[in-house]
Amino acid sequence: MEPMLDPGLEPPLSQESFSDWWSMMLHPTNVDPTAPENQELFSLPDPDLGLGLSDSADPSLLLPQAGGSDEGWELPGPAPEPPPTSSTVPSTEDYAGEHGFELTFQQSGTAKSVTCTYSPELNKLFCQLAKTCPVQIKMASQPPPGSIVRATAVYKKSEHVAEVVRRCPHHERCMEYSDGVAPARHLIRIEGNQQAHYHDDENTKRQSVTVPYETPQVGSDCTTVLYNFMCNSSCMGGMNRRPILAIITLEGKHGQLLGRRCFEVRVCACPGRDRRTEEENFQKKLTGRVLSGAGTLKGARAKRALQASMETAENPKKRVVSPEKEVFLLEVHGRKRYMMLKEINDALEMVAAKQQGDSESHRNPTPSRLLKTRKEPGDGLLPRSGKRLLVKEEDSE
Repeated sequence: MEPMLDPGLEPPLSQESFSDWWSMMLHPTNVDPTAPENQELFSLPDPDLGLGLSDSADPSLLLPQAGGSDEGWELPGPAPEPPPTSSTVPSTEDYAGEHGFELTFQQSGTAKSVTCTYSPELNKLFCQLAKTCPVQIKMASQPPPGSIVRATAVYKKSEHVAEVVRRCPHHERCMEYSDGVAPARHLIRIEGNQQAHYHDDENTKRQSVTVPYETPQVGSDCTTVLYNFMCNSSCMGGMNRRPILAIITLEGKHGQLLGRRCFEVRVCACPGRDRRTEEENFQKKLTGRVLSGAGTLKGARAKRALQASMETAENPKKRVVSPEKEVFLLEVHGRKRYMMLKEINDALEMVAAKQQGDSESHRNPTPSRLLKTRKEPGDGLLPRSGKRLLVKEEDSE
């Protein structure tokens, strides 16, 4: 027996027919379907599309038809990697470019009190830790607007050039030299410029700092940038006594290279003393090369002379030149000794020339020197050829 239902109660929604539910979806309460703003909302889907997608829908999102192949699926490929922004090994060749990019340094001596000094002979900058290093930038012509000046540090030797130059862990954690702006891990900083930006390359992991290029002030032909080097060259865990190069580049607004200059940097406690020592060692090396070259030349001469003498001793029949006509070279030290030996040689040459002239005159006498010979009374023999006879003239009576 079915239970009696109260005629005043409404059945739940789940017991309503589908037609009633569909009519409620098309014509909700308190909404006028005839209003212009609601006509699009209550419009039926296009039967041609089947799924109710408009013409602007992406066809790749449609499911393939039943019985079709998988060619209808088009999965998106992996996103392409961004191109590298710089080379893994930066170039260290100087390049002035079309704008004549050059670097100059203030003249300073080798006194112990100096905190930064540059050696033109070595193309090397000697400076103390976290001390100001002025670098002057000169241009032959004005670069394009928006140009920047970038500073990067690299290792000089080929076995270390692939490694990134960083500060040692001790100075990186030290708060004494922290300015709150530059990252603690960066070796090169810029002083006195609020527009400095510090960069870490995503591909090479190299660190650099850039500032906008500024036109020289009135009455000046250069722009000065103040650099600081925040770690000693001898720090363990950092440079560890490995020489480094500072690369200063002029770049355009879109990253194009306009100029490049490089110089070696040594961060030490006494820049003046180290510069003087390295310049003296450099001069000694140059002198040693000159002396070794002269010794090599002298050894080659001695070797050739010894070889010639040995060949002469082994094959005496090959000697065609007489001993008197052989020429020898003698190295003499000192001008005084050279002049003395020269006088002796000139005197010997004069004696040899005189003896040769006398022998030639005896061998080929001239007609003017021939003496007339006369037969003496009672002598039936004529004088022999080559003998000189005195001729007496007879008194004419």
